[in-house]
Amino acid sequence: MPNIKKAKKPYQVFISHATADKWIATIFCEKIEATGAKAFRDDRDIDGGEDIPDRIRTEMKRSNELVLLLTPHSARADSDWVRIEAGAAWGWKKIQITAVMCHSNVDQLPGIIKSKKAININEFPEFCIQLASRVKQYHKKK
Repeated sequence: MPNIKKAKKPYQVFISHATADKWIATIFCEKIEATGAKAFRDDRDIDGGEDIPDRIRTEMKRSNELVLLLTPHSARADSDWVRIEAGAAWGWKKIQITAVMCHSNVDQLPGIIKSKKAININEFPEFCIQLASRVKQYHKKK
């Protein structure tokens, strides 16, 4: 019987953002996918009728990284999803978390991830270069 190799799952980056920041999240997806990674964005990738919390949980477990888009919209106290997603990623420990600040500052980061190095949105191109390197290394591993 032939030895059939199971295809390796793609390197996935979960993009956490407030609904009001959809345009920026869309650009992030394009830049991330240009590195060879798969990007997950809830407003694009969850179909009508799907259970949103279950799908988010599943995709976070599949993800290698979380990009947390921190803006005045996502930092608001009533923007629970961004905080929930950050907390879940922190709790799983296997996910690298990068907060990208846009018109915000480190003081607005959820407390549990303040120890992570956050970047300014103007540093996102350098982040993508580093991400491309991680994706390449991931696919080299057998």
